[in-house]
Amino acid sequence: MIQTRTHRPLLMGRRGAVASNHPVATAAGMEVLRAGGSAADAAVAVSLTLGVVEPHMSGLGGDGFYHHWSAASGRAETYAGTGPAPAAATVERYRAEGGIPVWGPLSTQTPGKVAGLAALHAAHGGKPWAGLFGPAIEAAREGFAATATFRRFANTMRERLLPDAVARETFLPGGAPPDLGALVMQPALAATLQRLAEGGAEDFFRGTLARDLAADLADAGTLVAAADLAIARPREAPPIAMPWRGFELRQTPAPSMGFAMLQMLAMLEHHDIAAMGWGSEALVHLMVEAKKRAFLDREAHAGMEAPPFAELLSPARAAAHAAALGPRAARLPVRPAPESDTTYFCVMDDEGNAVSAIQSLNSAFGAGVVGRRTGVLFNNRMAYWHLDEGHPNRLAPGRIVRHTMNAPMAMKDGRPWLLFGTPGADNQVQINAQVLVAVAVFGLDPQQALEAPRWTSSQPGQESNYPHAGGEVLTVEAGLGEDVIAGLRARGHEVKVVPPLEGPCSVAAIRLLENGVRMAASDPRRDGWAAAW
Repeated sequence: MIQTRTHRPLLMGRRGAVASNHPVATAAGMEVLRAGGSAADAAVAVSLTLGVVEPHMSGLGGDGFYHHWSAASGRAETYAGTGPAPAAATVERYRAEGGIPVWGPLSTQTPGKVAGLAALHAAHGGKPWAGLFGPAIEAAREGFAATATFRRFANTMRERLLPDAVARETFLPGGAPPDLGALVMQPALAATLQRLAEGGAEDFFRGTLARDLAADLADAGTLVAAADLAIARPREAPPIAMPWRGFELRQTPAPSMGFAMLQMLAMLEHHDIAAMGWGSEALVHLMVEAKKRAFLDREAHAGMEAPPFAELLSPARAAAHAAALGPRAARLPVRPAPESDTTYFCVMDDEGNAVSAIQSLNSAFGAGVVGRRTGVLFNNRMAYWHLDEGHPNRLAPGRIVRHTMNAPMAMKDGRPWLLFGTPGADNQVQINAQVLVAVAVFGLDPQQALEAPRWTSSQPGQESNYPHAGGEVLTVEAGLGEDVIAGLRARGHEVKVVPPLEGPCSVAAIRLLENGVRMAASDPRRDGWAAAW
């Protein structure tokens, strides 16, 4: 089944493109590109603006991964902005609390996004750092219009937001989500953004801004102290990569779980997936089973400081996994380790430089706590840790937690061919694999691929948030068709059907053609928007 009609047009241009999960953020990135800024410059503007207009997904109090490709050098680098577990965060402390809370002050970990973003800009930016904050500051000071998506998330997370006075005043005025189109203003955050523009990342982690942030964190009752902020540093590393069907697929390395997507795709190479047909029962079943095998390795290795990627991505490993894929649904609980909420965006500039980026607070509205001095919404990333002895992702002070966040690129003939990615925690690598197969194997354009009916698989013990539960379920959008859904059930899958375009995730993508045209696509499942010129 090839879907040819889409709800949104495919945007195309020759000189630049931006795709993000909010129109205001996409506009901020386009403004920078049109002014001669690089992809890294535009990424900074998009990132900061998303943290204001999509506060339920990311912000200064969270984490981010930024994957950059340089047209001049042909080199790719990743910049991970993720903070360490606080010095006071110990297994014993959380066991005494009865476990790791999924929200509230004790769920907050040292934020790191600003470090990764600043490292990206220092290496590849052309415009002054301070000149990239205008749209974010304006949206925070003057307000952004509440969308239906924002209202839905605010309503879903009312229990999380109501206990904190600042969060309640900001996001639930009168105890309820703001009306559609009402302005959501964040004056304290606007002032913090202005200070960050002037003082840079050093001020955020080790200066006067850090002092105020630490005071907010302490007043809220988190375990994050000034000393924890002071040791936060970006993690710079080349991407991991593997060849696939004439492409080179690149992914963010540890602490990202991006390798699981590469493993899924490597298994598919042992089958004639083109002959199966896009959206067919046979292809969906095969990809679901490949995902299950990949998640066994994810649980065993994600969280290590240096996972054995050479082994995990080896042809022998792929062949062994592929040989185990059968015609029936396998029951493969992962080692006991809700969809988290995040935001993805991508940028390509006039010179061909590219950024694939993802950032998050973990769950929607993170911890549900906002600093009164700084206006920073705190993350709930502590919920990603494990407390079990011997688990590769076991909590320890100063350690970096594993992340579901991943920011892939598909390369061809030495340059980016497809930038793509999505929020969605454990669903991310699954949806990313589907998008790539749709475009690279079946020839769908990016907008068709993003709107195509999708599926996501869950296994017992899979959920990334504490206590790491999960059930055996295959969630599919009804657009797959009754015959395909019936066939999957006949193979033994526990199928849950959701309406069209109501499955998880919100993908953004940019496809580069041989003639230099950039195709930009956005996902209608949230507030995604793309632009090209």
